[in-house]
Amino acid sequence: MTPTLVREHLSHAGSAPPGADPRARARDWSEIQERMWEPLYESVHERLDVGPGTRLLGLRCGSGLALLLAAARGAAVTGADSSPERLALARDRLSPGPSPGPEHGTDTTAVPRLLDALPAEADPPGYDLVTVFEPIGCRPGDADSLGALLAGALPLAARGAAVVLTAWGPPERCATSAVLGVAAKLADPLHGAHGLRPARRDDLEEVAQRAGLRPDGSGRVACPFGYADTDSAVRGLLSTGLFDGAIAATDRKQVEKELAEALHPYQRADGIVWMPNVFRYLIARVP
Repeated sequence: MTPTLVREHLSHAGSAPPGADPRARARDWSEIQERMWEPLYESVHERLDVGPGTRLLGLRCGSGLALLLAAARGAAVTGADSSPERLALARDRLSPGPSPGPEHGTDTTAVPRLLDALPAEADPPGYDLVTVFEPIGCRPGDADSLGALLAGALPLAARGAAVVLTAWGPPERCATSAVLGVAAKLADPLHGAHGLRPARRDDLEEVAQRAGLRPDGSGRVACPFGYADTDSAVRGLLSTGLFDGAIAATDRKQVEKELAEALHPYQRADGIVWMPNVFRYLIARVP
């Protein structure tokens, strides 16, 4: 896979649409949205006993919160993402790299690596954990894009390495699914929200099978999206990139207006916007 294609498949939600401020978008992701997935990160790290000796490659690593949590456990981390703005924020978070200290047996000389394309070879050799925490299940073709990303990454993984893939849960367990219907409706007025394909239970298994991976367990994690107010919710959700098609088809102000209206049922009396969600992860192994 050429470097150009590697960057293309690393890119998913990180690149701002035309006319948007990519630095502001990256900050909104880092300061508002990324923390919503922290329960997922922590659950996976706990289940796989991430710690000293773990050699982790985080694909579509964004602004690095998952890497930071893994590094704090003692893991040697490498992250790759196509967004220079998100990577800059990740470098700020991870440099100097967090260290639990020698009492935990950590190699304190390990320096987190952040790249805009996949490395030609693993450093340290043979990653034993590869993660893709950006969930599939809301975009047309996102499963295919994930498969192409894995094709470039799996040669860097050691035999038996764990590969973690994630997906949105079923719509009835993800309140945010109703809000994401705004994106589908504005981007494709003919089909509207009905054009939003819901996540299927076997999506992740199908991606793993096509990549030649062996499924080795799965789990579900509650990741509620909570925001201080509607403005924060709109900014956070726009930073995901899931509304880029809607912005291109209409304009940002129209999307912000309709998004705020869709969020109204989830706003509490104190102004907080609260949307319960469940995400699914699959653990697969490199044969």
